[in-house]
Amino acid sequence: MSSFETWQSPLSSRYASKEMSSLFSNATRFGTWRELWLNLAIAEKELGLSIPDEAIEQMRANLKLDERQMKLAAEEEKRRRHDVMAHVHVFGEVAPAAAPFIHLGATSCYVTDNADLIFLRKALDILLPKLAVVIERLAVFAEKYRALPTLGFTHMQPAQLTTVGKRATLWIQELLWDLRNMQRARNDLGFRGVKGTTGTQASFLQLFDGDHDKVEQLDDRVTSLFDFPYAMPVTGQTYSRKIDIDVLSSLASFSATALKIGTDIRLLCHLKEIEEPFEKDQIGSSAMAYKRNPMRSERVCALARWLGNTLNNARETAGGQWMERTLDDSANRRLSIPEAFLTADVILTVLQNISEGLVVYPAIIKRHINAELPFMATENIIMAMVRDGGDRQKCHEHIRVLSHQAARVVKEEGGENDLIDRVRKDPYFAPIVPRLDELLEPSSFVGRAPEQVDKFLLKWVQPALAPYQDALKSSLRAELSV
Repeated sequence: MSSFETWQSPLSSRYASKEMSSLFSNATRFGTWRELWLNLAIAEKELGLSIPDEAIEQMRANLKLDERQMKLAAEEEKRRRHDVMAHVHVFGEVAPAAAPFIHLGATSCYVTDNADLIFLRKALDILLPKLAVVIERLAVFAEKYRALPTLGFTHMQPAQLTTVGKRATLWIQELLWDLRNMQRARNDLGFRGVKGTTGTQASFLQLFDGDHDKVEQLDDRVTSLFDFPYAMPVTGQTYSRKIDIDVLSSLASFSATALKIGTDIRLLCHLKEIEEPFEKDQIGSSAMAYKRNPMRSERVCALARWLGNTLNNARETAGGQWMERTLDDSANRRLSIPEAFLTADVILTVLQNISEGLVVYPAIIKRHINAELPFMATENIIMAMVRDGGDRQKCHEHIRVLSHQAARVVKEEGGENDLIDRVRKDPYFAPIVPRLDELLEPSSFVGRAPEQVDKFLLKWVQPALAPYQDALKSSLRAELSV
């Protein structure tokens, strides 16, 4: 059947990057198995096992599988009901000198689990620079709008002013924590190494005639050949599935950040204060031609919910393992781990695209400020009257009465907020009328927001991005295919 006649995951067919899709492909998986068999044989030979040079050479020359080998392996798996042994058989056919030594002393999890750890590390290596790029793009945005006053919202009700740039730093700070969490998860990864069927290394102890030192050296040597910092000191047949929890936790935490950012942007689009990128020929609605829906942010939110829920698979799988292992983890992990990384990859691409094309509308922002600022300025007016010799309690009562009158005009009549006009006309406030424009200047209500942006970018963002300068220099604008 052709591809459009069967279901395909939209993560790979529609959204995810080529590099992430390729990492979790069968070609990469089975090619990595062959690398594991090659390095096992190399280490075993170095430690004294009689493995011919020709065997090593043939294995090294056939690390990549072609379509014919993939077809043969699929046929073997169907017949033998065992994917690892199917590939042992096919690898032996193309490297006949190595056939007696492939998988020597190993269990299936030597290739499956070690390969998974390799993929986890490589997948994080793909995500981390992309996350750094998103942080950098938002940092540019925050710096540009560091001092542009805007309404702050608590309970989604107008609150004290902040700045557009300061609000962006709230997003960036959470992304910095995600960068830290992914870095920790990546750097904490060890290798399962060479542990045998139940983790006791019994088969390798037999291969080396009871020489415990050589078995330990074998474990360390294979681990070093794959450039992992350490081999896990103890395992069952598999590495502990808590490792998957640690890794997917960092992705699930990132999903919460993405959901927060996407939701904030959608709300700001509703207010018409900010607009996400919109292509020249993009259609917002099939019926309402005028619409400019925040479809990118909506996609981020949709995928973020999916990503966050993948963590529960890892948690239940880890807790449900019996003794040294059961196989009920396999089918679940084949889905949850690749899909978690593919989803995170997509979200980062969309966030980069959004952050590179956010449009700010200062005039709309100012209109919203003007509608609310008179109420917020009442405290400034009271303080100015007191400094001019007025009585604080009398002033408070005057401004309270005028505020309620203005609020009634807004809420019951649908009019504009005329509190300041009422203050100007009230003889009681005559002493401070010449200073009203000064008292109503929005920039005087944002506190240290601009300075906070500057310090945050300098002290926290720049150091966090320092290891990713090459990625930042080489990164292109993120274009979405659909």
